[in-house]
Amino acid sequence: MWFIIVIFALTLFYLFALHGRMGHSRMRRLRKFSYAHRGLHGESAPENSMAAFRAARDAGYGVELDVHLLKDGTLAVIHDYSLLRTTGTDGKIEDLTAAELPNFRLANGEPIPLFRDVLALFAGQVPLIIELKSTVENFAALTDAAVAAMEGYGGIWCMESFDPRCVRQLKKHHPQVIRGQLSENFLKSPETPLSLPMKLAMALLLPNFLTSPDFVAYKFADRRMFSLWLCRRLWRIPTITWTLKSGEEFDLATEDGQIPIFEGFLP
Repeated sequence: MWFIIVIFALTLFYLFALHGRMGHSRMRRLRKFSYAHRGLHGESAPENSMAAFRAARDAGYGVELDVHLLKDGTLAVIHDYSLLRTTGTDGKIEDLTAAELPNFRLANGEPIPLFRDVLALFAGQVPLIIELKSTVENFAALTDAAVAAMEGYGGIWCMESFDPRCVRQLKKHHPQVIRGQLSENFLKSPETPLSLPMKLAMALLLPNFLTSPDFVAYKFADRRMFSLWLCRRLWRIPTITWTLKSGEEFDLATEDGQIPIFEGFLP
């Protein structure tokens, strides 16, 4: 009898934990766009470069981009923590200052862009999905700095993160911001440096209990996860799907009502 009661209670907790914040008025505007993953990048326009962002803006796509906090408190736009893949030089982005960024060049010769320069380029013309790339220590400082950078920005935008602490920081201190929880089935990612309990919690979207997101951004390949289905069908949470690599995937995602992030083709 007690076993049944415990299972029932855990099931109720699990279902309730998946809830989000419903009805943010600006979500409707985000739904009207498709989003170029790290800009509309290609051979002459590397990911997260000014050239890739300019191409996406000119094509009328929304943009997904990644933001890191530098050593001097400024913000840079780059995906990896390591500089090696994108610049060919070893090092960590968080160890740099804004003055040092021009020393690290992308494949087309551009420097790693500052977030403020990217915002000036877009000037509110297309919507932005801003991913907060935190370290163990800087989640609060990163989140606060990113929100401060958006003050007075005229366009539509939202913020998301794999780190539930960033999303929680948005909930507690910046509730006006559209916030999203990024996730995937981490149980299929042995290289991810998370403990097994944390991988399970993230895959099941249990951090929603603390973050109450306006949307969930989940990996397209893992779209059949039951927890994601419950978020969408039980709690009616909007979903963003990443990263679509073909027109066929794009059609499947949009027909299913998901907001698409794409790369490698033009929808």
